[in-house]
Parts: sequence; structure tokens; C-alpha cells
Amino acid sequence: MYYSNGNYEAFARPRKPEGVDDKTAWFVGAGLGSMASAIFMIRDGRMAGEKITILEELKLPGGALDGIRYPEKGFVIRGGREMEDHMECLWDLFRSVPSLEIDDASVLDEFYWLNKDDPNSSLCRVTEKQGQDAHSDKLFTLSDKAQKDIVRVIMATREQMEDKRIDEVFSDEFFASNFWLYWRTMFAFESWHSALEMKLYLHRFMHHISGLPDLSALKFTKYNQYESLVLPMYRWLLDQGVTFLFEHTVTDVEFDFSDGRKQATRIQWTTPDGPGGVDLTANDLCLVTIGSLTENSDDGDQHTAAVIKDGPAPAWDLWKKIAAKSPDFGHPEVFCGDVDKTKWESATVTTVDERIPRYIERICHRDPFSGKVVTGGIVTAKDSAWLMSWTVNRQPHFKAQKPNEIVVWVYGLFVETPGDYVKKPMQECTGEEITKEWLYHLGVPVDEIDELAASGAKSVPVMMPYVTAFFMPRTAGDRPQVVPEGSVNFAFLGQFAETTRDCIFTTEYSVRTAMEAAYQLLGIDRGVPEVFNSTYDIRYLLKATTRLRDGEATKIPGPNFLKGRLYDKLDNTQMGELLTDFGLIPETAGTKRRERADDAVE
Repeated sequence: MYYSNGNYEAFARPRKPEGVDDKTAWFVGAGLGSMASAIFMIRDGRMAGEKITILEELKLPGGALDGIRYPEKGFVIRGGREMEDHMECLWDLFRSVPSLEIDDASVLDEFYWLNKDDPNSSLCRVTEKQGQDAHSDKLFTLSDKAQKDIVRVIMATREQMEDKRIDEVFSDEFFASNFWLYWRTMFAFESWHSALEMKLYLHRFMHHISGLPDLSALKFTKYNQYESLVLPMYRWLLDQGVTFLFEHTVTDVEFDFSDGRKQATRIQWTTPDGPGGVDLTANDLCLVTIGSLTENSDDGDQHTAAVIKDGPAPAWDLWKKIAAKSPDFGHPEVFCGDVDKTKWESATVTTVDERIPRYIERICHRDPFSGKVVTGGIVTAKDSAWLMSWTVNRQPHFKAQKPNEIVVWVYGLFVETPGDYVKKPMQECTGEEITKEWLYHLGVPVDEIDELAASGAKSVPVMMPYVTAFFMPRTAGDRPQVVPEGSVNFAFLGQFAETTRDCIFTTEYSVRTAMEAAYQLLGIDRGVPEVFNSTYDIRYLLKATTRLRDGEATKIPGPNFLKGRLYDKLDNTQMGELLTDFGLIPETAGTKRRERADDAVE
């Protein structure tokens, strides 16, 4: 397997791998990683779909990419997915999956046209004092010290950031900035999370730093992620003859270790009808999604709080059994061993009273019923005791919504802190109580909140004990390689498999591990798309630097005559032009002469 850039590799069709007709593939888990890897095996590896089986504990596919309507409770989305242009593996996947909405179009075509016609942006990213716009100036407010903190983390090696917390490498001045507020609420970072992941995120999204205050870099699907992404993949795989076995909980994978080789030899599972399993030869591929963000999620309802389920967790228990068999298979306890540091709660609020959408519109300055972008991403109530954020995507968010309904997603980072209106921790609140707290920060008059929460909306809270498990501080080896050294027929997929090329908590990461696994196990001779290299592009670095400084030019110490000489040296050079274009040094006489000459030519 190798990485590549450019159209030459992107549009090439690889040859059929030798021996693929003799192979079968067994996937553990029916999430994005497994379905994507199966698609790559069929499309690029020419494997027959009939030779692929996907085992899933639940009754439906999709994993964390969910979206469902419960007849009694209402609509539920545990989380949302923020996407961008440079998810190279994701778009490589969806260019080949037919749209369920548009004839003769792919999911990528549908997504591309939608976001061209209706580009995303936020007109109010942060509120305070019950729905008042708090950051209309969109400044990062990073002090010089806080800016140096960021530069120091970016310049550090991976090893220097291993097993460190974010609050160990950043100062109090950084945590007081608007930048940290934007960053932590967009990506769900806590101060005790991994400094290494923070570093990887800064590198990965260097080209989007300027878009943090208005979320203009983000793109969203037409409907919820299940209907827009999962169902098209599921239908395509079924059409190819792939077998899905639901209510199959995999309990163990057995291995043979000999002569420097590692071979998966058996998959064990249980079903409602009893235990079962399948023996594997070297030609039977085994691809396991390890760990789970949504494992042991618990749904409450309008009148019932969700509970924290910290008992047996099948996905984590499976990885623990596998990890005990080889030091190359990772250390799951690093990620799942402290639920208090990995949990948070979300709620899906469905409004039915026409008064509530008017308060939404007052904040986002868009009609929630327009069918177009509404909030343009999350809105954070900065003075919320729960650090509550909420979003309204394009409506309807579910095809089954009624015309008068708006589906809202709400989440809180501080679930153990009593609320501002509801004097209880979020984790103890019913759906109705969470709605009250949201309405309070939406700016609904206090004397109307209780009535609107009771009769104007229905809410389903969801507690997720492991939702930020992948952000826990870690070192090399805590996550196993996608294809461990010596592997004959198996790979690990998902957010807890290690590919150093990307950062986790993205759809792209799951698909990248899926692609790397399929290409290595089948010997597919085509490059895996390299991660977009904005962190190595001087233009993006300068743009990010300017934005982090809120547009302020750099201050060069020393006497003015020395600074003037430096500017003169830079004048009429490519670097000088770049620094001037991005506002990092003042315009020089030469720059102004060039501008006047350009104007004269025009």
C-alpha cells in the first residue's frame, strides 16, 4: 500500500488483484468503516459481493451514523457529522455509491450540488444572556502568549505530545480565548483530553482555522446521516450480494501466532438463538471495528432521564479479549477506563409549537422552514453552565417529519453541573427538562418556558459513556495498526485503529482505515489519497497566522530605522509580497508603488 496525490492516481482503475476469487471477507460491525471497506473490496478489489458477510450486534447498519424515529419517543440523532472539501477517502468512496434521491447521480454528486446551491455559514456562532449574539466581531482574542502556545504545539514532535493533557501544554490565557471556545465546542474537546490529538487537529485543519467563527468551511448532508449516507451504502451493498447478519454479537476472534505470522482463525458470536461462529483460513479475511463511541448509549424520553450504562460493553469487551492476545493489538483500557472523562449527553428536540421556531430564527437570522441552511452548524451558549450547544440543520432533517416540525440537536460538555434554569445536572434531566434549559438560552421569556417545553416540543436525551474515548491521552502502541505487522488475513477498522495520516472523530478517519485495510489485504495496486497538505503550504500557514492574530500585523522589535531596512529587504521579493498580502507586515513604499502601477495598467 502507498499514498498518492493527483488525478493520475485518483482516476486510475486498478487491475484485479491476483487470487481475489479465492478469498472471502468477514466484517465485525456494520458501521461506516466496515461498509466502506466492503465497497472498496468490490469496486477496486473486484471481489464478488456474495463473498462478503457483515456481522452486526444491532438490528440495523450504520453504527454511530444514526438517525431514527421511535414511534413513542420521537426522532433521535445521537450526533452530527461535519464534513469538508478535503475528505479525500470519503469522497473517493461516495463517488461510486448511487444517490437514492437523484437518478443517474452519486451520493457525492448530490452532496456537491446541494452545497453549491446552498453553501453553509453561521450568522450567529455564540450567544450569551439568553440568546443575545455574543461574538458578532468573530475575533479569536488570543494573546501573544496564547499564540505562542499554539505555535509551540504545532512545532512539537508527536512524541513530545504523547500521554499529555491539553491543559498541560496550554496556558490559562489560551483557555480564556474565543478560539478555545470555538474549538472545544466544535470538536468536543475537554481540557483533560489528549494534547497529541489537539496537535493533530491543528495540522489537519490548518486550512479551516479562519472559518471557525462562521463555520463557512463546513458542509452538511440534506437529511440526517443515516438517510443521506448509510442507506445508500446499505442498498448498494445488498444489490452486490453482500450478506448482513444482524443481532450477531461477536464475542471473540481467535488467532494463530507462528513463524512470525499472525492469522485470524475463528470468529465467535452469539445470537438470540444461541452461540455460533466461523472458522477462517488464510484466504478468509477478518476485519474488526474495535472500540465504539456509541457503545452502551442510553435513550431517555420526554419524562425519563437517560442513564449512564457503565457495565459490560460488548464492543470494548471484544477489543479487550483481542488485545490480551498480542501487544500489537493495542490497549483499550487507555480509552474506555474512565467514563467520567469520556461521556457527554445529547438530546434531539422536535418542536411542534410555532412559537419556538421564531426564537430560532431570531438567533440564526434564517427561516427554519426554508429547506435551506438554518444555523449553519452549532450555536454555543457561552454562559451556559452545561456549555450547551445546539444546531438546526436543513429541514426536514428526517423524511418522515411533519411540515410543522423542526428537529433540533442539543449537546452539553459539562453534564455534571447544575443548569441555569433547571437546577439539575444535565445527566439527571428528562427530555422536557433539557428542553427547558435550551429554551432559556434561546431567549424564550421565563414565564413561557415550562408551558412550551411541556406541550410545544418532544425531546429524547441520549447519554453516551464513551463518545470522546478516542480523545484520551495516549502513546504509540495504544492503538493497533490498521494491518498489524505479520498479519496474514486480518485488519482493524475505525476510530481506534492507527493510521498516522489523519485525525479521529471524522467520517474521513473511518473511511481511511477502511481503504487502507482493503488495499493491503487484497493487494490493490492504487494509491490511497494522501491527507490534504495545508499544514505544509506557506499560503495556508500565513492565512492561519493572520487569522490567529485577528488581522494584526506582526510587531518587530527594535528601532524604526532597522525595521525599515528589513522591510526594504523584503520589498520586491516573493516572500515580502506574501507577508504583505496576508497583512503580517505593513505595506512598504515599494508595495504601494506596485499597486499604483497595477492601477495604471488597469
